[in-house]
Amino acid sequence: MADNQKTILFEKMPVPKAVMQLAIPTVLSSLVMVLYNLADTYFVGMLNNPVQNAAVTLAAPVLLAFNAINNLFGVGSSSMMSRALGSKDYEVVKRSSAFGFYGAVFCGLLFSALCITFRQPLLGVLGADAETSQATYSYLKWTVMCGATPAILNVVMAYLVRAEGSALHASIGTMSGCILNMILDPFFILPWGLNMGAAGAGLATFISNCVACGYFLMLLFVRRKSTVVCISPKKFGFQKTIMLGIFGVGIPASIQNLLNVTGMTILNNFTASYGSDPVAAMGIAQKINMVPMQITLGFAQGIMPLVSYNYASGNFKRMKEAIMFTLKIIIPAMTLVLILFFVGANPIIYSFMRNEAVIGYGTRFLRGFCLCLPFMCMDFLAVGVFQAVGMGRAALAFAILRKIILEIPVLFLLNALFPLYGLAYAQFTAEFVLSIAAAVMLTRILKKSNGSVVK
Repeated sequence: MADNQKTILFEKMPVPKAVMQLAIPTVLSSLVMVLYNLADTYFVGMLNNPVQNAAVTLAAPVLLAFNAINNLFGVGSSSMMSRALGSKDYEVVKRSSAFGFYGAVFCGLLFSALCITFRQPLLGVLGADAETSQATYSYLKWTVMCGATPAILNVVMAYLVRAEGSALHASIGTMSGCILNMILDPFFILPWGLNMGAAGAGLATFISNCVACGYFLMLLFVRRKSTVVCISPKKFGFQKTIMLGIFGVGIPASIQNLLNVTGMTILNNFTASYGSDPVAAMGIAQKINMVPMQITLGFAQGIMPLVSYNYASGNFKRMKEAIMFTLKIIIPAMTLVLILFFVGANPIIYSFMRNEAVIGYGTRFLRGFCLCLPFMCMDFLAVGVFQAVGMGRAALAFAILRKIILEIPVLFLLNALFPLYGLAYAQFTAEFVLSIAAAVMLTRILKKSNGSVVK
């Protein structure tokens, strides 16, 4: 490897220090991404117009669908890259990163084209009605129809850079766009600025993602002689072993996010039948609960390069130490957040919208959502480990179990038994069951048999 510091990070640095060096920038990046989503909700909420706030909520599944492509090329390529680094195969590293980069560009352009072509049916599927469809379209126009490629490429390049151990640079790139988005939001959204409402939030997001992409492209140009991340067209190709390695992890991760989109769309459609106030409240509660969720996800994604590298190099002891150290940090932390959200739900929702109906709905929604947090730690970390070591089928099995077998059927059941308010408890039900399955699977993975990991 050109940079010996990366070898030290993966092989010799004390495990707690290595985990924190990789995880903290990733967590900060994830938090800033959530904060910029909250900024959209906060500044749109300042208009005290539930229709504008509902538009951002209804459009959320389409933005979440970006993660299907992010995971296909980001998670898939980065896992392949880190495993190739562990086995010292730098040609595979370069070809994997080039495939991830150009695959993301093509799929981003295709995503935009499809959304433009089928925009009317799309609005209907999202749950937009005559009252909310125009505002929802205005938001989607900038974030998706114009902005899909920079939004996807921004995240995929962060994965590629993080795969070689450069978690700080990956986070700086992502955070630069997010921070810019928060600065632009009030100017584009509020009456004293351009007064664009939800459309202004979308335009700010589009500009910010373009800036983040520019940072990553500049970084790769400046470090072109030292980085193993390669976006040269000469390294792009359809080599069978590389495609199988990337898609073996990326496709299950992509399907997992498509199922998340399906679950969110069903949730929003159920909520939309009760009016725009519950939709606005549901969106606020979901985004608040995303803050601790992204912390957990940041740790799970942050340690993936360390797990992948040591798995490929056969250092299972170091891999196990990294996983166990991470669990000891995130489970107590999420338990504390659960208590904070459950007790302080009312003032937390109030800080986003001064609407009594929205505050009442949102308080009850947030108390339901936050119950899943400690159990989610086991689930997220297990899936991160599956992806890191190339166990794509196990990650897919968890995605199917989470959404198709558990969460989506429970949404229908709870909405029938406890109309509207039961919806917020479906995720808790799924994560409770998944945490048990995750503990069993992680125990199997951490046991060595004949010098290899049990699959």
